[in-house]
Amino acid sequence: MLSLLPLRLPFSAAATHPNSTFLLQRAVRLPILPISPRASMSATAATPDSSASAAAAAVGGEVGKEAEDVVVQYVVLRRDLADAWPLGSVVAQGCHAAVAAVWAHRDHPDTAAYCGPDNLDRMHKVTLEVKGETQLKNLAEKLETAGVRHKVWIEQPENIPTCIATAPCPKSQVSSFFKKLKLCK
Repeated sequence: MLSLLPLRLPFSAAATHPNSTFLLQRAVRLPILPISPRASMSATAATPDSSASAAAAAVGGEVGKEAEDVVVQYVVLRRDLADAWPLGSVVAQGCHAAVAAVWAHRDHPDTAAYCGPDNLDRMHKVTLEVKGETQLKNLAEKLETAGVRHKVWIEQPENIPTCIATAPCPKSQVSSFFKKLKLCK
């Protein structure tokens, strides 16, 4: 079993923080448990014995089915903006759209499951790209026609459509709209 190294400070902790002696007395060694690299991405990772059950399910072929039904949020950014704007600005556009889509559909059961306390550390988000504004608008039309819950983020005051974020929904219901798009790099 591995444990964390003891806390050693190069200065007197008591001199810098009045409660430090109390805090340092409470410091304990915590075990580091080995997990598989994909365990945190699986819905079965919630229990300590789940790695064995996940391996057993993989043999039976049920993991692929589970991965298809995972609740996911898609974020689609414009590549032309990513090439012209600072990276932070483009990331902010995606964040705006993702939060707006979640908030607009906060009462939907899929959104509640996605944001639930048992799923906070296992959210699935896929970030993709389109070439420009025309492709973004075409995708928005397809999503609207199909009744897929989403948000088109329009940067103000410039009135520039910058990205789309879907509301959280089962991957099996929406993945077909995004199959031809590239991962955002």
